[in-house]
Amino acid sequence: MLQSRILIVEDESIIALDIKTSLLDAGYEVVAIAVSGEDAIAFAAEYEPDLILMDIRLRGAMDGIEAASEIVKLCRAPIIFLTAHADKYTLDRAKLTGPFGYLIKPFEDHNLITTIEIALARAQAEAAVRESLRQQQTFNEVRSRFLAVVSHEFRNPLNSILFSSELLERYGNAIEPDRRDLYFRRIHGAVHRMNQLLDDVLIMGEADAGKLDYKPAAMDLKQFCQELLSEIQPEETPICPVEFTYQIVGMSTSDMHPSLDRKLLNHILGNLLSNAVKYSTPGKPVLFQVRVSEQEILFKIQDQGIGIPEADLALLFSDFHRASNVKAIPGTGLGLSIVKQCVEIHGGTVEVDSIENQGSTFRVKLPIQSIPAYA
Repeated sequence: MLQSRILIVEDESIIALDIKTSLLDAGYEVVAIAVSGEDAIAFAAEYEPDLILMDIRLRGAMDGIEAASEIVKLCRAPIIFLTAHADKYTLDRAKLTGPFGYLIKPFEDHNLITTIEIALARAQAEAAVRESLRQQQTFNEVRSRFLAVVSHEFRNPLNSILFSSELLERYGNAIEPDRRDLYFRRIHGAVHRMNQLLDDVLIMGEADAGKLDYKPAAMDLKQFCQELLSEIQPEETPICPVEFTYQIVGMSTSDMHPSLDRKLLNHILGNLLSNAVKYSTPGKPVLFQVRVSEQEILFKIQDQGIGIPEADLALLFSDFHRASNVKAIPGTGLGLSIVKQCVEIHGGTVEVDSIENQGSTFRVKLPIQSIPAYA
């Protein structure tokens, strides 16, 4: 169990040393002894103690109460005042700083230790309450963003389905075949978007609950990537051509396949490739490179799209966060968060380099475990 770290603020050296000895005997750590209010403030900022014993009468222009007023602005360390003065004026001044205790000199060691223990317990309880409130606030913020995203992302495809189906119902065979095919494609696309949103939400729920399964198995990685590309972007109508390269370095290709979780890998590469295409100028190529070595697999996905503003990079993998320059491009802000979760489950890393209006490069590194393909 870690020792509680205590700062003593006392300008009488004999008293300060006596208090220090009592604290050390009781199992506490004394980080420093300050003899003035100015020293107390400096030591509190430097050492960040768990508790401060503060004499009220100190050397210099600043007394202990004034020092305490400044310290509470710097840290949340509970303060116990030690003083020979119990007059109402001094008490009223001290109470304004929110002290955790007030001991009148001279005091017995057991009174000092008891007061310290009570103050530390109270500080821990208050810290737990603050953390609970912070988590509740975070939960409320995430819930609000979730409801806003879901309602928006569901409303658009639902409207598309409703509009297209009403036209098909009203005009039926009178609609030209090309136009009818367009309406059906819109319906299918809208259903796909809604299904993807539900899938993303379920994945995040499983990840947050620690129930996201990791089931690695030997796989033909090159074939997997090619099949994924055909799903994301049909060859006959490419939005942005994807230039795919696959390289194996230092290992046999005939009898060894990497062991990965197919479902999680689909989420990783599917989100990154979809984003690369979605946020690129039509016709601009997207580079998709896979490099397999004995130690790891490197996936590199590079686009020439809108890029990511520097201010957004720190929150890029947070739930529901979308870069400030996406404008009307649809999205939930869940994709990259899912990518990060799935990469970490594999024990890998994901990095991004991006410049706004020039494009983005994502690099995913997964540790490799080779399994005989026909074992």
